[in-house]
Amino acid sequence: MGAPETGSINVDIEARQAHVVGSQPRILPLRHDEANDEARRVVGRLRDSAGSTQTGGLPEYMRTMLKHPKLFRCQMEMGTAVFQGLVPPRERELAVLRVGWLCRAPYEWGEHVVIAKRCGLGTEDIERITAGSSAAGWSEHERAILRGVEELLADHALSDATWEILAKSWSEAQLIEFTMMVGQYVATAFIQNSLRVRLAPENPGLSLR
Repeated sequence: MGAPETGSINVDIEARQAHVVGSQPRILPLRHDEANDEARRVVGRLRDSAGSTQTGGLPEYMRTMLKHPKLFRCQMEMGTAVFQGLVPPRERELAVLRVGWLCRAPYEWGEHVVIAKRCGLGTEDIERITAGSSAAGWSEHERAILRGVEELLADHALSDATWEILAKSWSEAQLIEFTMMVGQYVATAFIQNSLRVRLAPENPGLSLR
């Protein structure tokens, strides 16, 4: 077992983004006109569930995933299930951002900073997420959410102490959803980092607060 990283991690943002974004993607996305209507409908449902006002073309990441249509559809449906899930949106984004930061995932981090702000997290909250569960100012439940992410990434299991705190406020279904959700966003970070998905102009990556 590795010790969970409960505090700040030293991230050289420029070097990290040069490594996992680089100058060009490893797999080029489809052109906009190559995305079919079904893919657009699937993405539309995800955007609606996330409260996004974005319409029109599909982001490069989604057009890249469309090169594996079955996985694309499953990933988008899982994303919709998470956004329409039982874990409250603000708590979900605490977890997702901690995943994105610990995975040093520029695309995921930047996208979810924007989503987190729609869910009520402020700039100071987002900065504290980079410091993790050991930062001052979290409620007991919020601290356990962050600690839970840290434990899952380090030990691939929740400790009894963290489970007991989360179980005070969450139902059994929410506890199941939490662990699945963390895994979903770790997998997404792996894909985006490894495929070197380019950042959109409005997403500066790990520097965004």
